[in-house]
Amino acid sequence: MPTPSPKWILHLDMDAFFASVEQRDHPRYRGKPVVVGARPGRRGVVSTCSYEARRYGIHSAMPISEAYRRCPKAIYLRPDMDRYQAVSEQLFAALAELSPLVEPVSVDEAYVDISGLERLFGTPEEIGVRTKRIIAEAVHLNCSVGIGPNRLIAKLASEASKPDGLKVVPQQQVQDFLDPLPVNALRGVGRQTQKISDRLGIRTVAQLRGYPLSLLQLNFGDKAGQSLHDQARGIASSRVGDSRERQSISKEHTFNEDLTDPAAIDRVLVQLAAEVGQIARAKGLKGRRVHLKLRLSGFETHTRQRRIPQATNADNQLLRHGRDLYQASGHQGEPLRLLGLGISEWDDAPVMGDLFDSPEENKKEERLFETLDSINEKFQGKLHRGLFKHSGGE
Repeated sequence: MPTPSPKWILHLDMDAFFASVEQRDHPRYRGKPVVVGARPGRRGVVSTCSYEARRYGIHSAMPISEAYRRCPKAIYLRPDMDRYQAVSEQLFAALAELSPLVEPVSVDEAYVDISGLERLFGTPEEIGVRTKRIIAEAVHLNCSVGIGPNRLIAKLASEASKPDGLKVVPQQQVQDFLDPLPVNALRGVGRQTQKISDRLGIRTVAQLRGYPLSLLQLNFGDKAGQSLHDQARGIASSRVGDSRERQSISKEHTFNEDLTDPAAIDRVLVQLAAEVGQIARAKGLKGRRVHLKLRLSGFETHTRQRRIPQATNADNQLLRHGRDLYQASGHQGEPLRLLGLGISEWDDAPVMGDLFDSPEENKKEERLFETLDSINEKFQGKLHRGLFKHSGGE
């Protein structure tokens, strides 16, 4: 049998994306420390900052008061999400010219399956150079590119090459690449996991790899222990672009002015539930976990989530749970800069509905949404916006 072609996954990450867009569009900002986030003097955090600002020790999620203390002469800007989203759409359109298998994971980050493209574009390194050139020509910004046999290695390789770098890690070099890395470079290693690894004396991936699976699961739990065991050996998914691999579906809306009116907030929730539901139905996905995202006026961001008894992709169910999460958030009445709603944790089982719903009623609801989606597509998504305005979520 012929030897299968090696799998190559490319991870692209834009460098200091928000700040770089600002420097691109405002020449007077170039070469200067730029901080995008909350305004100094108000509560909030740094969203991102230029590499000039990072020389002062400023980083994402740092309180804006601390950033200002470190560099009061920096240029402090509020984020312009509409502009950043427009640039994001341009760069993903450019990536689609390289490969049909592109999976965006945020506005400035994506995985691309480049397996088999060697016949068209040369070695993986040449494909990486080509990718950086495509992005530079499309949006006039720098990016970092990592290429490896799976998503984990590609992501770590791009992180290791920042800024404006390119790193290729072939399968035979994976262990040599991983072993010197600190444990907190791996996915899912937060403060609690770090505390446990410190207690065990595990500092590097090489040390982590020396622990048997049973001991890792005893200390970190079954799921986390298995994940750490696999990552330390470079074992990870190489699938890109499969909707079943998509972690979540979400939509969010950034307001031009902070929003406090409860009726207006509810109208936005209605719209978000309709948009998320329509995308989920188009992809044949039903989720068991509903997420709510709130960004306050000082750029302080909060998320709330709940696991629901039965998976759903119905607008009215998403809206009901979204409303419940907002009411329980502890931030009712506070000015909102952004509101988001999403679902995740996919379930292939059919939606069971309420205990007292008949199967025929469930089928009627599904047919209703199929019809509404069809009409929405024809009239560019204008119908759902008021559909459940007075429904109370049912």
